[in-house]
Amino acid sequence: MKAILQDSFESVWRPNIFPAAATAYLDEDRGGAYVDQYGKDFRVAELDGVVVGLAHWQDDFIHALHVGSAYRRYGIGGQLMDLAEMEMARAGIGQARLETDTFNEASCAFYGARGYAEAGRYPDEEWDSDLTTILFVKPLR
Repeated sequence: MKAILQDSFESVWRPNIFPAAATAYLDEDRGGAYVDQYGKDFRVAELDGVVVGLAHWQDDFIHALHVGSAYRRYGIGGQLMDLAEMEMARAGIGQARLETDTFNEASCAFYGARGYAEAGRYPDEEWDSDLTTILFVKPLR
């Protein structure tokens, strides 16, 4: 799971954040710490015994959806989102929420195609890199 987060960091985030923010992320091992704290709650996708994607949500908020770069565009993210949305709906949650940043056009398109609508924009304080976060919301049936 840590390797999936590292791959996402290197391929998606690092090219779009300030060098000091990247250094802080790596020095603090934020991805590793996230897995250590919440990994037991992750849902993973595996192919031939290898973890190729993961999702993490609590209540109505999807905190993480990551698919290894070698496995993107194979429907793995969609399957993980289907699972998250189904389990949220089964728990009686009426909507799903998640965030991504404006530069992440592939994720914005993915969420839009799944019925998520933009519900707000605000400064991304996590990366200290002058990014803008988009809040997406989707009603669950």
